[in-house]
Amino acid sequence: MSKPRTCRVVRSARSYRGKQGLDYGEAISKETVGSEGICMLLLTIPPGSRAKAHMHENHETAIYVLHGKSAMWYGENLNQHMEVEAGDFVFIPAGTPHLPYNPNDSEPCTAIIARTDPNEQESVVLLPDLDDIWNRNELD
Repeated sequence: MSKPRTCRVVRSARSYRGKQGLDYGEAISKETVGSEGICMLLLTIPPGSRAKAHMHENHETAIYVLHGKSAMWYGENLNQHMEVEAGDFVFIPAGTPHLPYNPNDSEPCTAIIARTDPNEQESVVLLPDLDDIWNRNELD
């Protein structure tokens, strides 16, 4: 017999390393509260750090930047670029390759991330070929 569904509070002090190579603050997900349609996490990108190139198959992502600045390469060959700062919202369509990073060498960037996949990591698809493109471009 399954547990009855009810409202829940998550006072999370736990974090985990995502497939993308960054640490996420555990919050709302199938794993923590049994959600069926959403996952919400806290992400802090340390100064000068970046994620691995990836996409979320069949799931949309919404981001709200709480503190700091970040940037992201996105698109088929990571050929598009955007910069975001505290107060900005970002939408990433399902299946869109992206590589977020923190260009600041002294200040972290903290954001709330929500995805239409209730699982913390299930829809993450790493894209090592795009990592190679990004690494080559950084050397140029």
